[in-house]
Amino acid sequence: MAEKIKVMIVDDSAVVRQAVTLAIASDPGIEVIATAQDPVFALEKMKTLWPDVLVVDIEMPRMDGLTFLKKIMAERPTPVIICSSLAEKGAQVTMEALAAGAFTIITKPKMGVKSFLQDSTNDIVTAIKSAARANMGAVRRMTAPRAPAMPPPKLTADAMIGSRHTGAGMYGTTDRLVAIGTSTGGTQALEAVLTRLPGVCAGIVIVQHMPEKFTAMFAERLNGLCKIEVREAQNGDRVMPGRALIAPGGRHMMVKRSGAQYYVEVVDGPLVNRHKPSVDVLFRSVAQVAGKNALGIIMTGMGDDGARGMKEMHDVGAQTVAEDESTCVVFGMPKEAIKLGGVDKVVPLDRIPQEIVAYGV
Repeated sequence: MAEKIKVMIVDDSAVVRQAVTLAIASDPGIEVIATAQDPVFALEKMKTLWPDVLVVDIEMPRMDGLTFLKKIMAERPTPVIICSSLAEKGAQVTMEALAAGAFTIITKPKMGVKSFLQDSTNDIVTAIKSAARANMGAVRRMTAPRAPAMPPPKLTADAMIGSRHTGAGMYGTTDRLVAIGTSTGGTQALEAVLTRLPGVCAGIVIVQHMPEKFTAMFAERLNGLCKIEVREAQNGDRVMPGRALIAPGGRHMMVKRSGAQYYVEVVDGPLVNRHKPSVDVLFRSVAQVAGKNALGIIMTGMGDDGARGMKEMHDVGAQTVAEDESTCVVFGMPKEAIKLGGVDKVVPLDRIPQEIVAYGV
């Protein structure tokens, strides 16, 4: 019989501690071994009982969740799920948490927290199970919407864009582009890649699975760290050398072509592979309008979003790269892309900037 995943909940709200404990109790493979009202109490308990996964609030007395997270990552890297009520003013600290190694974020509302957590049981359990399998060695190196009772149908990119190729990307153009897809662990991975690029490189389009409001702050943070321009994509933005466009949370992003130039279309639509934005939607659009003029890169993330789209890019002559398992926080998306036969090359994270530079402008 498999050993249960041991979880510790650190939150100053007794209601939250109780609600998360009850949610976890629904799965026989997970157990709450301890709760604590703040990180100081948690650290005391962790001297004798170390959890496999921590569920942590950000705003707490005596020590905030971000300081606690950094301490854990420095001393003994352990998967941390941030479960916090995040107003817009809190988005910056959330970005800092992701950059510091937080596995993922569960956003709880300011009101009706208990009912929200009860209704989000499936999301919480899934996050904990995925976190327990995370490659914390990769995290250490990089850092040195309400779920219905039944999951929605898993739509493919057909829901947003037809599978028939237009041929628009098949005639010559001097413009090249790089399309990147990533999910869990991607905030740290993208920082590791984009900060190592020179000021002039091929235009980049990115889908990082992230909720609304977070992508703008994430892009702003990266823009301050990188030589290239990094921004949250707006409808009609041109894909151009030295610029990276990140799909906004809650919207799909597709690449379009006008003459020899590429631009992005940012639109609403259904969840694809249960995500919005979806990597498959981006990759299919790139396959159709850029063809062999594109480089596709799929990095750390759970699930299979992007695998089919990468195969489509590969089949029309695009170069395709997957992140190696050794550096992935979660080797889900790259593994599925490799399994489908859509990957030309598998490289560790620190080699990906070289691949982008070698691809040219």
